[in-house]
Amino acid sequence: MNRPTPVAFKTSDGIVLAADRYGARGRGSVILAHGGGQTRHAWAKTASALADREWEVIALDLRGHGDSGWSPTGDYRIHRFAEDLVDVVGTMPGRTAIIGASLGGLAGLYAEAEVAPGSFSSITLVDIVPSMDSDGAAKVMEFMGAHVAQGFGSLEEAAAVIAAYLPHRPRPKDLSGLAKNLRQCDDGRLRWHWDPGFVSGVHRGRTAQDTDAFQARLPGLTLPVHLIRGRLSELVSLEAAENFVALLPNAKFTDVAGASHMVAGDRNDAFLNAAVEFLESLDHQP
Repeated sequence: MNRPTPVAFKTSDGIVLAADRYGARGRGSVILAHGGGQTRHAWAKTASALADREWEVIALDLRGHGDSGWSPTGDYRIHRFAEDLVDVVGTMPGRTAIIGASLGGLAGLYAEAEVAPGSFSSITLVDIVPSMDSDGAAKVMEFMGAHVAQGFGSLEEAAAVIAAYLPHRPRPKDLSGLAKNLRQCDDGRLRWHWDPGFVSGVHRGRTAQDTDAFQARLPGLTLPVHLIRGRLSELVSLEAAENFVALLPNAKFTDVAGASHMVAGDRNDAFLNAAVEFLESLDHQP
């Protein structure tokens, strides 16, 4: 199993992003961008498997998450996350793909459509499209905000809350992975390892006109795009997924059975097979 090397990147507004680098640059590089409320550790199996296949992998903690810096101004707009990704890819020579789950995928899409077209060689979107289900998105944000203030008294308490939210997923016996998504605060309680300001900041300043303008640019994206959806997804309906893929001239769609919005966590083997097959199909393209 590939062991990561800690690295860091500085954004244009001075935030330091923590990351892990896996492998060496053989076939190219892949940036892994997690979903809202997660950390780079969600990608450990994916990163190691890609590194074994001769990709250099950068697993990022997005701003306000994990070991990365928090925005002093509460700037967690999707456009700002996109700019951060462009800052990171700008330090990397040659061909670089991105695999982004939820927030990370949407930020990658904004990077290509609005911030710096041509930054990535391909985008893999993990259970995210611009026209996501509003009720499903509200459910996710409600879960994220529910325990921000009081936190948890133990790992077991946090695990019980997650189990209630994801009843289809077997409850893990080993909670060491969960521990990486929590931090112990001065009062001794455990809280999620992200800035509570993210919940309100991610929607700040974006208008309906901005969203419409972004959607209008999508048909102009010519890079390869792969949408991997969880068939049980509460955020991305089958109709929304098929409509999104039909908009793009160079898109592929994979529907993963038995997986919800947390595709890689629910069905990691199926997710990884789909992601690798897509990246390998691009190896011989110019």
